[in-house]
Amino acid sequence: MPQTPNLHGRPARTATVERNTAETQVKCTVNLDGTGQGIVDTGVPFLDHMIDQIKRHGLFDLDIKCTGDTYIDDHHSVEDTGITLGQAFAKALGDKKGIRRYGHFYAPLDESLTRAVVDLSGRPGLHMDIPFTRSHVGKFDVDLFSEFFYGFVNHSWMTVHLDNLKGKNSHHQIESTFKAFARALRMACEYDERALNTLPSTKEAF
Repeated sequence: MPQTPNLHGRPARTATVERNTAETQVKCTVNLDGTGQGIVDTGVPFLDHMIDQIKRHGLFDLDIKCTGDTYIDDHHSVEDTGITLGQAFAKALGDKKGIRRYGHFYAPLDESLTRAVVDLSGRPGLHMDIPFTRSHVGKFDVDLFSEFFYGFVNHSWMTVHLDNLKGKNSHHQIESTFKAFARALRMACEYDERALNTLPSTKEAF
């Protein structure tokens, strides 16, 4: 993965995390100051497609490789990929000095419209309101959508609100959510030019 220096003369915010269990082996490398490059191979094609939205629209460089027991179910691979990616983001963010902390975005995809709001608060919390219209997108069980985000949010220590405001096609509902989340996360991770040497918290700590 290219080690792109950020625009503020600071070391590139990168991290690599490996998670190995009896069910999955996951390795994730992230560069928060990237250009949307990298290879994603989770063994779950629809999840790969969604993480590509995070990579492309968030301008994060992501390399993810997951080998899991998908012959049983996709659950472990989806959840553990979310956990490992969340841990990598937390590690790459470091002390969070100078970041914007908050981000929000509305993303449409045809009839679907989703709002994502992110706070890199140090307090994990996921709040979702996604009224899915069917149980599967192809072979992908839509219940696993929340498992990915719970894994990511709980291990990256951020608060995330995801609300699908309109939508009839479950594929569109999920994809517009990932796109909105990517843009909101990008905004939250970016540096604030007016506060590069301070923590965005009145507590002066996260």
